[in-house]
Amino acid sequence: MINISQKSKQIRLKSLDVFSYANRGHLPSAFSIVEILVTLYYQFMNNNPLSVTENTHDPIILSKGHGCISLYVILADLGFITDHDLRSFCCKDGILGGHPTSFKIPGVEVSTGSLGHGLSFATGMAITFKQKKNDRKVAVILGDGECNEGSVWEAALSIHKHQLTNLITIIDYNKLQSYSSTEEVCPLEPFKQKWQSFGFSVHEVDMINTPEQLLNTLNQDHSSPPLIICHTLKGLGSDILENNLFWHHKNKVSQSQIHELKRSIR
Repeated sequence: MINISQKSKQIRLKSLDVFSYANRGHLPSAFSIVEILVTLYYQFMNNNPLSVTENTHDPIILSKGHGCISLYVILADLGFITDHDLRSFCCKDGILGGHPTSFKIPGVEVSTGSLGHGLSFATGMAITFKQKKNDRKVAVILGDGECNEGSVWEAALSIHKHQLTNLITIIDYNKLQSYSSTEEVCPLEPFKQKWQSFGFSVHEVDMINTPEQLLNTLNQDHSSPPLIICHTLKGLGSDILENNLFWHHKNKVSQSQIHELKRSIR
């Protein structure tokens, strides 16, 4: 069993390297989902190059595609892509863009970036697995700002209709969007009750203080479609990035700023 705190710090430091190669990217959005991705890829889901080759894997969809830097680092760590691929992040001759592209990047199930689509793709996969009596499961990670999209709630209706207990919906509830708080842009509360009204079994996890709770929640049996609200922070794990909208998307960052960011990682 991995140490989630140590592994998450490793992923954040490497993500800073990738960010520095291109000198651009959505770094805080990538940081807020690190513990979620680490839990899914290293502790819960069957998702590695061999299982993908054999088509026995559990698909993981990053619907909030702009947070892809940490996903790329994990894909490289697991052997889906190479360190050379990481070094060519956002280069013309590279495969890794500012949003993940499925037909270019091994291990990426769905091209995401236009927010609000990932849950619908995951729904289709889960329905297919259920119809074929396949015990594979699907996980999808949404942003809280993404839940402003009507397509998210259309998919929720379908998930309830088909009782897709093999679909795990995880929401990165960091409470900030590109230019302001989710409360100011489009209030989500009462967030838990909204999802419950759509027929989901809703759980809340404090990813800031007790990230190990996510695995415990994932391992529970669910009689209705599970949804996990992960309370995070935008820029989680960095004293500079946390709750700092100035860093939502940055480019032309100096090397001294990169060094300061590395020192800020906890």
